Amino acid sequence: MTANLFSRPHLADCIPDLVAFARGEKKATLFIKGGTLVNVVSGEILPETSVAVVGTRIAYVGPYVEGMIGKETQVIEANGRYIAPGLLDGHCHIESSLLSVTQFANAVLPLGTTGGFFDPHEISNVLGLPGLRIMLDEARQTPMAAYMQVASCVPATSSEFETSGAEFGPEEVAEALSWGPDMIALGEVMNFPGVVFGDPKMIGEIQAALRAGKLVDGHYTWPSQDPRLSAYAAAGVTGCHESITKEDAAARVRLGIYAKLRRGSAWHDVEATIKAHTEMGLDSRRMLLVSDDRICDSLKEEGHMNFIVRHAIQQGVKPVTAFQMATLNTAERFGVARDVGSVTPGSIADIILLDGNLAEVNVVMTIARGQVVAENGQMTIELAPFEYPAYAVNSVKLEKKLSAADFVIKAPVASGTAKVRVAEVIENNVETKEIVVDVLVKDSKLDIKPESGLSKMALFERHGKTGGSAFGVVGGVGFNRPAAISMTVAHDSHNVLVIGNDDELMSKAANSVIGMQGGIAVATEDGIVEFPLRLAGLMSTEPYETVVQQMKDISGALVHAGCTMNYAFMTLSLLALVVIPTLHISDTGLIRVSESGFERVSLFVE
Repeated sequence: MTANLFSRPHLADCIPDLVAFARGEKKATLFIKGGTLVNVVSGEILPETSVAVVGTRIAYVGPYVEGMIGKETQVIEANGRYIAPGLLDGHCHIESSLLSVTQFANAVLPLGTTGGFFDPHEISNVLGLPGLRIMLDEARQTPMAAYMQVASCVPATSSEFETSGAEFGPEEVAEALSWGPDMIALGEVMNFPGVVFGDPKMIGEIQAALRAGKLVDGHYTWPSQDPRLSAYAAAGVTGCHESITKEDAAARVRLGIYAKLRRGSAWHDVEATIKAHTEMGLDSRRMLLVSDDRICDSLKEEGHMNFIVRHAIQQGVKPVTAFQMATLNTAERFGVARDVGSVTPGSIADIILLDGNLAEVNVVMTIARGQVVAENGQMTIELAPFEYPAYAVNSVKLEKKLSAADFVIKAPVASGTAKVRVAEVIENNVETKEIVVDVLVKDSKLDIKPESGLSKMALFERHGKTGGSAFGVVGGVGFNRPAAISMTVAHDSHNVLVIGNDDELMSKAANSVIGMQGGIAVATEDGIVEFPLRLAGLMSTEPYETVVQQMKDISGALVHAGCTMNYAFMTLSLLALVVIPTLHISDTGLIRVSESGFERVSLFVE
């Protein structure tokens, strides 16, 4: 097991020092003096509170007492500022930030996020267990309380519907969950039809997690009033982030499932789902605030959990309740409240200080495991870079150079129009809408022009397995001039996805990302903008600030081409996520999520 450079010793090992402090035989290593405590355990705001830390854990919380501070004690004068537990993200894919784990830590620690429950199913779908191990080992070299989940859906459905770089079953789940206590759960079970219909692989993975004493996270997108939600809960799933209405959130809470209320960069669900608490009056203790996916530039522009807590307060949630939903509730859901989620004696000293009005969630200092790691929006320590194996940065195994001819879609008629299934993207939403459109045909080929409001989409298998490809049509992208975007971030199998309305530009964009060994490229008649993502074709190995600027350049190129959706790249990257309603693309064709599960459908409508 890789050594943890920022170790978090077990409470049992810390007890002698903690009680020695209580006897006056030890002094605090860090002392926060005279703050206002956000007590998420009691739901109170307590003025004139001090906190004593011995090593990595909290030894005392209460009024200032003489004699706790020694010559070596680091004293922080809170001067009435709020003291709160470090924020926890209850469901997050680090890969979606496009940052490495180390750079993600550099981005979120100054924002007050001291830990999270991370599901690395993106890198797992590309590199398998070795990819998951990379994420775990790198996380252990940061100050974050990084609890990892083993991906349940590698691939998200089955090889019948898509081709990923690896495949997990019960044996792989059991192995990964044995890597340490920071392997916390089975990641979101996206193949919910497989659970309900008794798929042996999915049932076996859940059984492996439960037998290991671990939790199971969920991803359920059938209607919440469907009685099959009970079957999903009965299968051991105790958390789900796919609520989009207050009724969805309420249905989950009522069945004992923690409702994870999501505010990603492009998934804006909190405003609607939080009403299960603010309007319907449901107890908030089974509700968590989560990010799911936040891209690097929205971390910079908006924030992380600090932004989401602030947003919840703006929807009418009491500030202390909002903090509970991003600290204690989350820790309790995953069974680690003895260590994280509150400022209480014995807990690990993951603490934030906030200035001004509590509702503004203005984090001015972050303490992780008893050490000040960030102040006034900047890291105060330097994290060492992580060394990646060669296979992790050379994962695109698609050697064919694509040409414009590879993007021609043959039609069933020679001319006129053809009825085509179109996946219509929805801004700030993970789902697509299936519509049928009459598309022009010329010389037996679909003739999609910028003025049509449509784009082609193509997907090429890149893991060196089948060499398969498929084609579709997408609406709502907004390209109003010849343009194309290609990416290896194409959830969840992460093959090469290409979207555009000009075959030549589509080939240029695709060849660019293949040549970069992964990344994003936007091509127009003015040239090409490139963003390399060498780590599994998903994440950059560059510093946070560099990655933010590269993503801004991509976003600017998309806007220049007419695509003005909020954080458009994130929405487009989900066009290959076949477990989400309604119509998406994989290397095997167009896949629809229906009431009976997954089904492959034709591009052309009879």
